[in-house]
Amino acid sequence: MKLNALKKVGIIVPIVILLLICAVSSVSIVPEGHIGVKYQLGAIVDDGLAPGPHVKIPFLQSISTVDVREQVYEATLSCYTSDTQTVEAMSIKVNYAYDQSQLSNLIRTIGIDNVVSKLIVPQVNSIAKNATGRLKAEALVQNRSGLQEDIETTLRESLAGYGITVTAVNIENIDFEDSFEEAIRAKVAAEQEALRMQNETVAKEEQARQTVIAAEAEAESLRIQAEAEAYAIELIQKQLQASPEYIRLQMVEKWDGVFPEVMGDSINPFVILDDSEDSTTP
Repeated sequence: MKLNALKKVGIIVPIVILLLICAVSSVSIVPEGHIGVKYQLGAIVDDGLAPGPHVKIPFLQSISTVDVREQVYEATLSCYTSDTQTVEAMSIKVNYAYDQSQLSNLIRTIGIDNVVSKLIVPQVNSIAKNATGRLKAEALVQNRSGLQEDIETTLRESLAGYGITVTAVNIENIDFEDSFEEAIRAKVAAEQEALRMQNETVAKEEQARQTVIAAEAEAESLRIQAEAEAYAIELIQKQLQASPEYIRLQMVEKWDGVFPEVMGDSINPFVILDDSEDSTTP
């Protein structure tokens, strides 16, 4: 009896363990930010499993997960401009994500694990170098955003057909040869000095213009004053011609009421002699 019982236990235990293994392997969990792809004997039967637990047939089916969150690829490239200047290091960052509607095709044709090596790397290298080669070095320095936009537009169009959506491209740094960077710094310094001198010239010209305006205003003021004085003299002359008594009136108006202490031989203009009266005393 004991021997039979032990035999039964020896048979039951492996069966239970096998059942437990099957039970555990029949459930797969898709984490958040991922999508599940179910395979049956190597063929895709479902590529849209949402996050959470999913049942599969042990040994016949398997579930793999694909990270559908935004991915980041960073690289440092060397390339040349159209005027043969060497860009020793261009640091570029590409943000991308998988288009879930084309995920099955991407898995079948490229493979998720091969996306970076077979698509992102060669596409970024080729497009970035071609875009840089269309620009002169100085234009590249002055308009990095234009190059960045060119690369992003071309890369987005190129990868869209594979089921990859490019969300952003950023050129974080561009390093030229030391000799070119030194030449650029010298040119910038020269342009700044020329601008400073130009500003000083404009300021001096404006100061001179203001001086001329002030002188012209003063001259105009003097002219107006002289015309006014001439006009006043003309009026006085006309008044004298019209009335000889005008001078006596002016003298009376300006007299302070005090007679001079010494008269002399001159006639006092303020003493009016009346011819009708006899000046001698009877």
